[in-house]
Amino acid sequence: MLHSTLPAADAADRLTRIEHVARLLDSRFRFPIIGVRVGWDSILGLIPGVGDAITTIPAGWMIWHGYQMGARKRTLARMGLNAGIDLVLGGVPVIGDLFDVAFKSHKRNLSLLQREMQRRVVHASIQEVAHV
Repeated sequence: MLHSTLPAADAADRLTRIEHVARLLDSRFRFPIIGVRVGWDSILGLIPGVGDAITTIPAGWMIWHGYQMGARKRTLARMGLNAGIDLVLGGVPVIGDLFDVAFKSHKRNLSLLQREMQRRVVHASIQEVAHV
Protein backbone atom coordinates (compact mmCIF):
# COMPACT_ATOMS: atom_id res chain seq x y z
CA MET A 1 0.00 0.00 0.00
CA LEU A 2 1.26 3.46 -0.85
CA HIS A 3 1.82 5.74 2.13
CA SER A 4 1.69 9.02 0.32
CA THR A 5 0.52 10.83 -2.75
CA LEU A 6 3.37 13.29 -3.04
CA PRO A 7 3.51 15.26 -6.27
CA ALA A 8 6.18 13.97 -8.64
CA ALA A 9 8.16 17.22 -8.31
CA ASP A 10 8.27 16.87 -4.51
CA ALA A 11 9.44 13.25 -4.74
CA ALA A 12 12.11 14.25 -7.27
CA ASP A 13 13.27 17.06 -4.97
CA ARG A 14 13.50 14.65 -2.04
CA LEU A 15 15.47 12.16 -4.11
CA THR A 16 17.87 14.94 -5.12
CA ARG A 17 18.45 15.86 -1.45
CA ILE A 18 18.89 12.20 -0.51
CA GLU A 19 21.37 11.77 -3.37
CA HIS A 20 23.37 14.76 -2.10
CA VAL A 21 23.50 13.38 1.46
CA ALA A 22 24.41 9.88 0.23
CA ARG A 23 27.28 11.33 -1.81
CA LEU A 24 28.58 13.30 1.19
CA LEU A 25 28.43 10.25 3.44
CA ASP A 26 29.78 7.61 1.06
CA SER A 27 31.88 9.14 -1.70
CA ARG A 28 32.67 12.81 -1.02
CA PHE A 29 36.47 12.47 -1.05
CA ARG A 30 38.86 10.57 -3.31
CA PHE A 31 42.14 9.16 -2.12
CA PRO A 32 44.81 10.29 -4.58
CA ILE A 33 46.82 7.63 -6.40
CA ILE A 34 44.58 4.67 -5.40
CA GLY A 35 41.36 6.46 -6.43
CA VAL A 36 39.17 5.01 -3.67
CA ARG A 37 36.23 7.23 -2.76
CA VAL A 38 35.21 7.70 0.87
CA GLY A 39 32.75 9.94 2.63
CA TRP A 40 31.95 11.24 6.06
CA ASP A 41 30.57 7.82 7.07
CA SER A 42 34.02 6.26 6.67
CA ILE A 43 35.79 9.20 8.31
CA LEU A 44 33.44 9.48 11.29
CA GLY A 45 33.54 5.69 11.61
CA LEU A 46 37.14 6.04 12.76
CA ILE A 47 35.84 7.51 16.05
CA PRO A 48 35.25 4.42 18.21
CA GLY A 49 31.69 3.94 19.38
CA VAL A 50 30.39 7.31 18.24
CA GLY A 51 31.13 7.69 14.54
CA ASP A 52 28.94 4.89 13.23
CA ALA A 53 26.09 5.89 15.53
CA ILE A 54 26.21 9.46 14.21
CA THR A 55 25.90 8.33 10.59
CA THR A 56 22.86 6.24 11.46
CA ILE A 57 20.90 9.49 11.90
CA PRO A 58 20.97 10.44 8.20
CA ALA A 59 20.18 6.81 7.36
CA GLY A 60 17.01 7.12 9.42
CA TRP A 61 16.24 10.42 7.70
CA MET A 62 16.49 8.68 4.31
CA ILE A 63 14.19 5.88 5.44
CA TRP A 64 11.68 8.43 6.76
CA HIS A 65 11.66 10.24 3.42
CA GLY A 66 11.23 6.89 1.66
CA TYR A 67 8.19 6.24 3.82
CA GLN A 68 6.77 9.69 3.06
CA MET A 69 7.32 9.11 -0.66
CA GLY A 70 5.31 5.90 -0.46
CA ALA A 71 8.04 3.26 -0.65
CA ARG A 72 6.84 -0.26 0.02
CA LYS A 73 7.50 -1.89 3.38
CA ARG A 74 9.96 -4.33 1.81
CA THR A 75 12.04 -1.46 0.42
CA LEU A 76 12.00 0.35 3.76
CA ALA A 77 12.99 -2.90 5.51
CA ARG A 78 15.91 -3.40 3.12
CA MET A 79 17.02 0.17 3.75
CA GLY A 80 16.81 -0.44 7.50
CA LEU A 81 18.80 -3.65 7.11
CA ASN A 82 21.52 -1.80 5.19
CA ALA A 83 21.68 0.86 7.91
CA GLY A 84 21.79 -1.82 10.63
CA ILE A 85 24.56 -3.75 8.89
CA ASP A 86 26.53 -0.53 8.49
CA LEU A 87 26.06 0.31 12.17
CA VAL A 88 26.97 -3.13 13.52
CA LEU A 89 29.78 -4.16 11.18
CA GLY A 90 31.09 -0.61 10.83
CA GLY A 91 31.56 -0.52 14.60
CA VAL A 92 34.16 -3.30 14.54
CA PRO A 93 37.60 -1.69 14.97
CA VAL A 94 39.77 -1.58 11.82
CA ILE A 95 37.79 -4.22 9.88
CA GLY A 96 34.65 -2.12 10.29
CA ASP A 97 36.42 0.92 8.91
CA LEU A 98 37.42 -1.02 5.80
CA PHE A 99 33.87 -2.36 5.59
CA ASP A 100 32.48 1.20 5.63
CA VAL A 101 34.67 2.13 2.66
CA ALA A 102 33.37 -0.82 0.63
CA PHE A 103 29.71 -1.19 1.70
CA LYS A 104 28.44 2.39 1.16
CA SER A 105 25.04 1.82 2.78
CA HIS A 106 23.70 5.29 2.03
CA LYS A 107 24.29 4.93 -1.70
CA ARG A 108 22.70 1.47 -1.56
CA ASN A 109 19.65 2.98 0.09
CA LEU A 110 19.51 5.76 -2.48
CA SER A 111 19.55 3.13 -5.22
CA LEU A 112 16.72 1.22 -3.52
CA LEU A 113 14.62 4.39 -3.32
CA GLN A 114 15.33 5.35 -6.93
CA ARG A 115 14.26 1.89 -8.13
CA GLU A 116 11.16 2.05 -5.92
CA MET A 117 10.11 5.43 -7.27
CA GLN A 118 10.69 4.21 -10.83
CA ARG A 119 8.54 1.16 -10.06
CA ARG A 120 5.78 3.45 -8.81
CA VAL A 121 5.88 5.50 -12.01
CA VAL A 122 5.61 2.35 -14.14
CA HIS A 123 2.87 0.94 -11.89
CA ALA A 124 0.88 4.20 -12.10
CA SER A 125 1.25 4.22 -15.90
CA ILE A 126 -0.05 0.66 -16.16
CA GLN A 127 -3.00 1.49 -13.92
CA GLU A 128 -3.77 4.58 -15.99
CA VAL A 129 -3.79 2.53 -19.20
CA ALA A 130 -5.97 -0.13 -17.58
CA HIS A 131 -8.60 2.45 -16.64
CA VAL A 132 -8.82 3.93 -20.13
